[in-house]
Amino acid sequence: MKIAISGLGRMGGQIAQKLTEGGHHVIAHNRSPEPVTHASTYGATPAYTKADVVAAFNDEPVIVWIMVPADVVESELNEWLQIAPKRSIFIDGGNSDYRGDNGRARRVSDAGSTLLDIGTSGGVWGYENGFSMMAGGDEPTYDTLIPLLNTLAVPNGGHQYFGPNGAGHYVKMVHNAIEYGMMQSLAEGYRMLKEGPYSDLDLTKAGEVWQQSSVVTSWLNELTRQALHENPKLDNISGVVAESGETRWTLETAKDLGIPLPAIQASFDVRLASQQGDINFATKLLAAMRNKFGGHNVDGH
Repeated sequence: MKIAISGLGRMGGQIAQKLTEGGHHVIAHNRSPEPVTHASTYGATPAYTKADVVAAFNDEPVIVWIMVPADVVESELNEWLQIAPKRSIFIDGGNSDYRGDNGRARRVSDAGSTLLDIGTSGGVWGYENGFSMMAGGDEPTYDTLIPLLNTLAVPNGGHQYFGPNGAGHYVKMVHNAIEYGMMQSLAEGYRMLKEGPYSDLDLTKAGEVWQQSSVVTSWLNELTRQALHENPKLDNISGVVAESGETRWTLETAKDLGIPLPAIQASFDVRLASQQGDINFATKLLAAMRNKFGGHNVDGH
């Protein structure tokens, strides 16, 4: 199956490589040329301009998986709509605000094409272990993409269809909000071990035993244990923790619906406070976790 990946950042690049190795014809596009050239080394067809992408489909409808930040997805989509043939399929695989998906889908529909939102999780481990993908939009279009999604996904349920446009991004948004709360609980717990009444507790050992069929056994705890094993004092980690938008949008939606989310709100507030200088062992550990699963910088960006 032929597909273009537009946006070859950490996850976009991994998606392009995994699809190529899975036997699909991948056209790799990025605004800067270096990632495109790199993609050609593992078999993807390089496309240095959007016109190159369209030409690679021989004037047939294109399938473009867009992996760009939420603040540029509107302009990126508009550029594609100016040159793409009708009956094309666009996939917004980034963390866009679900509240804008209906408007974007209407614009794409008015141009004679289709837009799906597919929230994608897996971080830097997705290439090796498979991604988790949450889809919204036209269900028959989703069905046509199942061969691609099967190549990318964790086996046996790693991609699911959730409903009309916005549903996929909504499920991914709530997933990220839950992630904030889980990370905060782990970070605070390890801080209690470090600064509690028993001196010199081995945090790595605690993390290891917690991974042995305890109630808090989890991938996040395993990554936390790894971070502490590699850097017990969390040296050279600023403790400034970024927030990327999804939890903010979750809290805004919850307020509109009258649904209290005290744990998620508290975890969000900690990140904002860290950006104002409220730094401690727990915020440093949050930054270390983000680096472990997403490759994020440990300086809060």
